[in-house]
This record gives sequence, structure tokens and C-alpha cells, in this order.
Amino acid sequence: MPPSAAPHADGVAALLSRAERLAARRLRGALEETGCSVEAWRVLSLLADDPGQGMTSLADRTQLPPPTLTRLMDQLVDDGLVHRRVDPLDRRRVLAALTPRGRQAHRRLAERVREAWVTLPEDADDVLLATLLDRLIARLEAPVALPAPAGTAGEPAAARR
Repeated sequence: MPPSAAPHADGVAALLSRAERLAARRLRGALEETGCSVEAWRVLSLLADDPGQGMTSLADRTQLPPPTLTRLMDQLVDDGLVHRRVDPLDRRRVLAALTPRGRQAHRRLAERVREAWVTLPEDADDVLLATLLDRLIARLEAPVALPAPAGTAGEPAAARR
């Protein structure tokens, strides 16, 4: 796509939002008979890939508010899928990891999720899409200084009211 035809940022955001909703719908369909929510699946998947994550990291990566994540983690602990422990290097942090039962549940759920995605026709651009999404995520995670609104540079706050 030539630069002049590049989609507006709002258009990209809308496309990403629609794709996320459709992906979540597919995930819900794969998980609905298991009693596992999409949010719980995301936590289990993150812990399967990287055990011993802190709650702040999990909240960031799942996009869940900390109180919601805490309630979800309490349920996963009660179900025997996750255990929490105090970080030995920083006693203020709590680390989470899958229990053996949680690893078994994750493997079972991962198979259902894979089956739900296998029904999608293969596309030669899948690797390219994943690469571009990874690059976009990295760009969006980078801190950016936003410009001041027009006409406000150097004006005291009282003058702008």
C-alpha cells in the first residue's frame, strides 16, 4: 500500500479491535464446554509460556484491571490450577505459576484452541501478519511524548480555561 493510501490510525485501531473481538469469539467457542473463560485461558497460557510471572506483568499482558486479575487468580488457585508465592528477591511481589494440574489443564485446553484455529483456511501471509503485529505491539509499547494541543504551548493552565 503506498504511503498516501495508508489507513488512518483510527482505521487501524478499528480493524485491530474487530479482529480481537472475532478471535475472542472463536476462543469462547472452543472453551465454552470446558468452563474456562477467555481471560482464564490467557492467564494459563502466559504462565505455561513463562512460569513465575508477577501480577503486574500478568495484568499488563492480559489487559485485566488488577482487582479483576486478583479475583481470577483466586479462582484459579482455588481450582488447584495455579499457585502463588512471594518473590524471594522482592518480598513485595507475588509470583504465579501453574501447578501440575494446571499444566495438564492447559495442555487439554490448548488442544481445543488449536482445533478451533485449524478450521481457518491457511494463508501464506500468516507469518507476515504475526511479524507485523509483533512490530506494531513493540511500537505501541514504546513510550512516546505527545505534542501539546495546538495553541497551548507555553500558556499557563489558567490562560487555557
